Amino acid sequence: MIDESILAARCQGMGHSAIREILKILSQPGMISLAGGMPAPEAFPLELIGELSAMVLEKYGSGALQYSTTEGFAPLREQLAIYLEGLSVTVPPEQVLITSGSQGLLDGIGKILISPGDKVVVESPTYLGAIQAFAPYGPEYLEVETDSAGIIPEALEAILADNRVKFIYLVPTFQNPTGRTLTLQRRHQVAELLKKYNTLLVEDDPYSALRFSGEPLPPICSLAPELVVYAGTFSKVLAPGLRVGFCTAPEVIQKWLVMAKQGVDLHTSTFNQALAAEYLAGGHLQAQLPKIIALYRPRQQAMLAAMRKRFPDCLHWAEPAGGMFIWVEGPPGSDMEAVYHQAVKENVAFVPGQFFYARPGGGRHTLRLNFTVVDEPTIERAIGLLGDILARELA
Repeated sequence: MIDESILAARCQGMGHSAIREILKILSQPGMISLAGGMPAPEAFPLELIGELSAMVLEKYGSGALQYSTTEGFAPLREQLAIYLEGLSVTVPPEQVLITSGSQGLLDGIGKILISPGDKVVVESPTYLGAIQAFAPYGPEYLEVETDSAGIIPEALEAILADNRVKFIYLVPTFQNPTGRTLTLQRRHQVAELLKKYNTLLVEDDPYSALRFSGEPLPPICSLAPELVVYAGTFSKVLAPGLRVGFCTAPEVIQKWLVMAKQGVDLHTSTFNQALAAEYLAGGHLQAQLPKIIALYRPRQQAMLAAMRKRFPDCLHWAEPAGGMFIWVEGPPGSDMEAVYHQAVKENVAFVPGQFFYARPGGGRHTLRLNFTVVDEPTIERAIGLLGDILARELA
């Protein structure tokens, strides 16, 4: 009989995604989800995807259904080089690598860079998917202190000065889970620290296009390109089911990412890459983004207004200028996982914040709310229910 003794030691670093487990409960009748970070189904350009699919088959024929190069479908890499130029990231198409979503990149980063015991710097809190991708390779996480403006550069320098760090992982714009955005001044400070300590940064940027107000900020990659792996995705601006992400990286990193990818999936779906290429080439991203923002902005405003009205005074939160999340902090000693279990009984789901901390035990007084998937009246009803539950549980 086969048992778990057959498993590799690295499996000890693996665990179920807390969010994926939470999402399973959403099939319960009447459940309102403020939990997942999914795009709204209404944000998918279904008719356009049908048109682009026909165009892809007509333009590329059987080539769109064939094996492709690991580095990526050439027309998509060309379009992404143009797109990145608009973000002040200047790279040739050959320096753009296509990945199976940004999650595929994160696993590749872990595979080629992390040996057991290597020190990896992450925000506190940080993206749960990154923790899951890196953990099987045995890193030691160093959590850098954050405030309402993202990571604190002085805290980051204290870590870099005292430790040999393999790389830093950041989501600088509309961060998951907090929605925070690193200020322009701090971006320059982080870039200078990368240069001073010759340290690699993995800059994950899935949300910056979802800006509701204010001016766009340059990626840190534009300030220190030789020291940054910059990652993007079509999941939030086209469709996550296509699993098309991309990155640009220093030459030695890209070389090994390609070799790692060859052993995992050979290449990302050629057909889906061709769809993404035509989406960019036809100017459809610029046309679709205002529609997505027009859908999400009033949902965020409805959530914030309802929170101000219905949440207990002991809770605190920021009001992000974009993205998909609102981060809530309760009084020290409160337990939002216990609140979560009560909320589920009343058909409202959110994500307890503790799951976004690299070190166990942090953030038990926090929670993450998502506003993209349900409409404004449903958001108002859910926040009212959750406010009552919080008032009861925190009394």
